[in-house]
Amino acid sequence: MEPRTPGICCLLLGLLAGWSSGLEIVSSGATNIDQASGQSVKLDCQFTLAQEDSGPLDIEWSLLPPDNHKEDKVVIFYSGDRAYQDYHAPMAGRVHFHAADPKNGDASINLIALKSSDSGTYQCKVKKAPGIQTRKMVLNVMVRPSKPRCSTDGATLEGNNIVLRCTSKEGTSPLKYSWEKTSDTRLLPGSAVLDAMGGTMSVKNVTAGASGTYRCVASNRVGTEDCILHLKVTPPPNTAGIIAGSIIAVLLILLLIAIVLFCCCRARHRKKYEKEICNEIREDVPPPKSRVSTARSFTVGSQRSSLGSMSPSNLHHDYALKPQYDKIPSEEFDRPPSHAPLPPPSATSTAVRMSGPNLSRMGAIPVMIPAQNRDGSIV
Repeated sequence: MEPRTPGICCLLLGLLAGWSSGLEIVSSGATNIDQASGQSVKLDCQFTLAQEDSGPLDIEWSLLPPDNHKEDKVVIFYSGDRAYQDYHAPMAGRVHFHAADPKNGDASINLIALKSSDSGTYQCKVKKAPGIQTRKMVLNVMVRPSKPRCSTDGATLEGNNIVLRCTSKEGTSPLKYSWEKTSDTRLLPGSAVLDAMGGTMSVKNVTAGASGTYRCVASNRVGTEDCILHLKVTPPPNTAGIIAGSIIAVLLILLLIAIVLFCCCRARHRKKYEKEICNEIREDVPPPKSRVSTARSFTVGSQRSSLGSMSPSNLHHDYALKPQYDKIPSEEFDRPPSHAPLPPPSATSTAVRMSGPNLSRMGAIPVMIPAQNRDGSIV
């Protein structure tokens, strides 16, 4: 056993000497980085070389997929004193080496305008034969909370239960919410119950002392945003007065409707009455033809009275004209005197020839015709 001990010790010393003199990555920064979207981040990778590392220097940054069965995606590459940056299309133009000459020991890279898709595990591999070293870092690109919206659920009346809500539409989980009062005593109501994950604050049997200004803060690992809520708790309304006022308003409306209906019915009845009166007056007025008939009767009566006073010599003439008066009055009497028809010429000539003396000679007996007044009665 003793001869073997010096050989083992020499072997261990040789291995330690080789390890201490080879390529080494000396970065000691965080390997888990959280950064907000839209910002920039530096992935640190510092290294040192040994004298025996005489081969060409190659630096490779790659994005490791979550599934080990998939290939790595090269992000940026340095070889032969030249950097190649257009390997990964989604990061084209947004990734470059931090140092102007990485061969001096700084293989760090900068990522700008971060996106959620940039999240993942990044690996820095430095190779200079015969030395090879790698370093892995996890990048979490998070979205900071958007401006939250504060609101109140429930009527803000004394004695009611209300809920104060605070919600951000955007932001990488987990989001946390906190409430604080920024006015008066700066103390939350004694019955307040907070929900940090849901963003609510429930207050039971709220009182007027809960009135004031409240501030809600939404936060995650990359940022915070807040909103302000003004709460005013009012006394409950007079329910009895509201009911009485409603009843009075309904009665007034019904009374107004009744008045309108009464006025309409009265106006309708008055119109109907006036129409009946107009119809009665029209029935009492004699028709226009009755005046013409009176005029005709007056004319015929006067003519007959004049015939009664005629002498016997004109008797034949009266008999000749009598048939004309016995006729039924026609529309000829409605005509003016200037348009009255003349007696037939034959009757006139015969009346002239048959005068009183001639009738006496012919043996005619004179007859006396009773006279009539204007009303048509016999005198």
